[in-house]
Amino acid sequence: MPLACVTALFPGASLSRRLATLAAAAAITAGGCGGESSVPMVTISGSSVGREAELLRRQIARFEVDHAPLRVEIRPTPDAADDRHQLYVQWLNARAPIPDVLQLDIVWTAEFAAAGWILDLDRFGGSREDFFPSAIAAASWNGRTYARPWFVDVGMLYWRTDLMAAAPGTFADLDRIAARAVQDGAVPYGLVWQGARYEGLVTVFLEYLSAFGGAILDAHGRVAVDSDAAVRALTEMRTEIASKVVPADVLSWQEEQTRFAFQNGQAAFMRNWPYARTLLGDAHDSAVAGRVGVAPMPAGAGGAASGTLGGSTLAINAHSAHPDRAYALAQYLTDPRQMAERARVVGQFPPRARLYDDPAVEASLGIDPAVARRIVSGAVPRPVTPVYAELSGILQVHLHAVLSGQEEPAAGLRAAASGIRALLERSGLAGTT
Repeated sequence: MPLACVTALFPGASLSRRLATLAAAAAITAGGCGGESSVPMVTISGSSVGREAELLRRQIARFEVDHAPLRVEIRPTPDAADDRHQLYVQWLNARAPIPDVLQLDIVWTAEFAAAGWILDLDRFGGSREDFFPSAIAAASWNGRTYARPWFVDVGMLYWRTDLMAAAPGTFADLDRIAARAVQDGAVPYGLVWQGARYEGLVTVFLEYLSAFGGAILDAHGRVAVDSDAAVRALTEMRTEIASKVVPADVLSWQEEQTRFAFQNGQAAFMRNWPYARTLLGDAHDSAVAGRVGVAPMPAGAGGAASGTLGGSTLAINAHSAHPDRAYALAQYLTDPRQMAERARVVGQFPPRARLYDDPAVEASLGIDPAVARRIVSGAVPRPVTPVYAELSGILQVHLHAVLSGQEEPAAGLRAAASGIRALLERSGLAGTT
């Protein structure tokens, strides 16, 4: 049942309700507003606007030619992650058989796998080779693969090439260079990052945490966010604000406020995702075009340079009536050729390591491919657990309280750790993630 049919039947319903109705109705009708279609079909959810949608339609058209008479239909979903997640929960709780292929945020895999909503992909065979280990880790649950990495995001450091000769390798060097740039009047801000109370704050904290040798959960799934390394990492973040290396304004900033500050020439350094690099190079809109370098986030004492892993995966609806068709589509879209095209057209980083040696991909990355590969190789996934959303919510509260001076680093992290331990105990997940 096309979206137009559902809209006609439910004119007052929200988009999410219409799409949920569409998925449920598809179990009964697969063609137009009435009647059955004899053409085999597979459905995929994803963005329906912009360059990403145009590329997806083009790649699907080629897939249809190679797999005729199979037809692929895109089920549009909201681009906002929270809205898309809510819609998926509605669909999958209702055991809707479509969409067959689901585009997932990289942190949803464990939640959906533990709920029985997506299929174990190891049943189809296929190789994990050539994918970055962190991308496979984020696509797995309990030692099994439940999604195919599609593209990756990773936190990285943007730096002003006109203000320094090279990117700093440590936070101590970054703080020193940033403070000097502010004192000399070159910029009002030394470093800007995402500090509002939302998921972005957790991703920034994870990068500092890894840099100082810490983790949110250890290798056995035990809570480790109150370790000495974690206290040092969060203390570093708060000290940067107290010393005015990082402006207190970041406590209300997300990605775009951070980008605008850096793009307007107000900061010596910025932590952000890869999407910003193209926008910063636009001489029409960017005051720093031609004067920006990209590097891994710095290291701290006892740790290593790392960026938080983001991105999207493709999973198969456990209620799909056509899992083999669905897997064929997911496999096609995550084939190296399609990933290389995605890098060229959309600028999204591929999760396959060898593609960083592809000259065509190299030209589209916007940065030295060796640097890009090093950044992605050092990426750290967020905790792979079915209760990640709740875990992140607990962390956000206490991280923000510490950075805004309401709690001390050690006390705030102890409170966060206590809340996370209680969450894992309630969920039966203590020591199992």
